[in-house]
Amino acid sequence: MLTHIDEKNNPTMVDVSEKNITTRQAVAVATVFLPDEVMLAINNGELITKKGPVIHTAIIAGTMAVKKTHELIPFCHPLLIEGIKFETRFENNCLIINCKVRNTGKTGVEMEALHGASTAALTVYDMCKAMSHDIVIENIQLQAKSGGKRDFLRS
Repeated sequence: MLTHIDEKNNPTMVDVSEKNITTRQAVAVATVFLPDEVMLAINNGELITKKGPVIHTAIIAGTMAVKKTHELIPFCHPLLIEGIKFETRFENNCLIINCKVRNTGKTGVEMEALHGASTAALTVYDMCKAMSHDIVIENIQLQAKSGGKRDFLRS
């Protein structure tokens, strides 16, 4: 059943008025492949470019994206976001970006987490593209969600 289509087959925002208020959490991940010339710019766990500290800037951009998800994804509800946490790590030639979002409400935060991880990854690309255009953003996916009708955990 498609939830964003009404009985006349028109697009619609889901009515959440009858849903229970619960604590909801979602975690999304994005992987950014960084070629060797970009990896050489790592200093004490941070990528430093002429544009500034890449990871710190990506976290700020991702945080802004989480809070503005409803402005860009048409059927997302405006939400009171209670927590946003980014974790990053380098693994081989990749930067792994995790975005965890939390709220208490009637609808989940999966799209907010995905939007945050995606925007953080795009920010890394933007800040590093002068060093290489071989940067690849891949595997943007929901890792886990809890608090709604059903929980999800990617194995």
